Amino acid sequence: MDYQNYQDYSTVQTSDSRVSWVMRRVYLKMFLGLLATALVALWTASSPAIAQLVLGGSASYWILAIVEIGLVIWISAGINKMSSTTATLLFFLFAIVNGFTLSVIFFAYAAAAIAKAFFITAGTFAAMSIYGFTTKADLTKFGSFLMFALFGLIIASVVNIFLKSSQLDWIISLVGVFLFLGLTAWDTQSAKRMAMAAPDEMLGKVATISALSLYLDFINLFLYLLRIFGNRD
Repeated sequence: MDYQNYQDYSTVQTSDSRVSWVMRRVYLKMFLGLLATALVALWTASSPAIAQLVLGGSASYWILAIVEIGLVIWISAGINKMSSTTATLLFFLFAIVNGFTLSVIFFAYAAAAIAKAFFITAGTFAAMSIYGFTTKADLTKFGSFLMFALFGLIIASVVNIFLKSSQLDWIISLVGVFLFLGLTAWDTQSAKRMAMAAPDEMLGKVATISALSLYLDFINLFLYLLRIFGNRD
């Protein structure tokens, strides 16, 4: 652990609780990740050359999508072996790559619809995250159910690529909203539990992996709400 990190960790017990120390960093990293994604998406959408490079062919778009999946797996599977700095850099790299792929929404939806979906997402996400942090109920038992529901949602989404059913798409979007609201509360409580149990040298990594989880919850919640409330251009 470098000297700066040692100083940061040493203040956890003296100036703040472990949980609040970690959660502040979770939300800060998540916010900066969302900001990076938004800026890259806006830059891509406003630059015809970049948009053509990223979205002009299916090959480039799929390559970016595969890179995203690879980064999530790399961070999640290797978090215990990599340094806190490396984990953080990979998280922000993922946020940047995700910005390129998400730029497609600016060509599919009106700006007002995107803004509306974002503010609804921010409000509902905040409410569920606060609930997950403050509730006395043990949400652990819902984890398996939420994971199975997520796999089911992915399968239904793949099936609907071929069926092209607008009714099924609406149902998938509605289920997706409730699923990621539940995951937001569950991931927030999981972050809190990990912060309480992890050794000091792991707190930075806990903040990064938790920020990644909540970032993904926010993005997916936003996309499903956009599909429900968004007016396509």
